[in-house]
Amino acid sequence: MNLVERLENDLKEAMRNRDKDTLATLRMVKGALQLEKINNKKEIDDALVIDVIMKQIKTRNESIKEFEKGNRMDLVAQTQKEIALLEPYLPQPLSDEELNSIIDQVFAKVQPTGPSDMGKVMREVTPLVKGKADMGKVSALIKERLN
Repeated sequence: MNLVERLENDLKEAMRNRDKDTLATLRMVKGALQLEKINNKKEIDDALVIDVIMKQIKTRNESIKEFEKGNRMDLVAQTQKEIALLEPYLPQPLSDEELNSIIDQVFAKVQPTGPSDMGKVMREVTPLVKGKADMGKVSALIKERLN
């Protein structure tokens, strides 16, 4: 079963069980998927689902920081619950060893000479780790090695 079907089935299950939190979260994701499909004229597939869910999680993590500044712990708890509902749809994250191994392979292939080759390295690494690792962390690891 692909992610699109799984999302639909989980949405139906949440309706049957009258699980308002899960239902609201999954409807937001479904709405974001439809928006991506319309705006970018893309077909909804697993890659698009992963991209949208990653954006949703990133947005919620940013919201948590703002809610903590405003001392709104009720909203922090709700947002963390939404993140916990979305995370199972993402692929298993890469371990640090796996991530470093991929970066090593790309460095061997590209053979960068300095920080100016950051774009070349990122262009090769991104398709290999997208959806499986935090791109900010990947970028930081590559910058560290280039310097």
